[in-house]
Amino acid sequence: MNEAHVIPVVRSLREYQVYRIDPDATNRLAIIFDPAVAKRSLTSCIEIFDVGGKTPPNQHQFAVEMFFVLEGEGVAICDGKEVAICSGDSLLVPPTGTHEIRNSGSTRLYTLTIMVPNEGFVELIRSGVPDELDAEDLAVLRRRSVL
Repeated sequence: MNEAHVIPVVRSLREYQVYRIDPDATNRLAIIFDPAVAKRSLTSCIEIFDVGGKTPPNQHQFAVEMFFVLEGEGVAICDGKEVAICSGDSLLVPPTGTHEIRNSGSTRLYTLTIMVPNEGFVELIRSGVPDELDAEDLAVLRRRSVL
């Protein structure tokens, strides 16, 4: 099939699968696209950090990971260097960079997180505990006021 004529894949918030990597995780990941859907080695998700939430320090051998802050504020740490991040900021983590993201704000932190290549990311996410998007998440992601 000629890729120039392939119909794009559209997914709605209702279709996102949401997980915590472990029961005590303070962040959730809502999978948007994975290698099976994208037909490419990439994973994209919405990452939602509870107030005070963070990722554990981690690194990837080959993958680059990009974070785009949709809402909230936090701190990004890569190889010991800290930088404040907030809505509209982007962060690109190179392969082998030991990194973590922390929510330093008083509300949830939302990022669009993309990893290329996948390097086992979606498999790690799916091995976790199923969860769901709540009313606050849906309001933020749909850009509606929280009631």
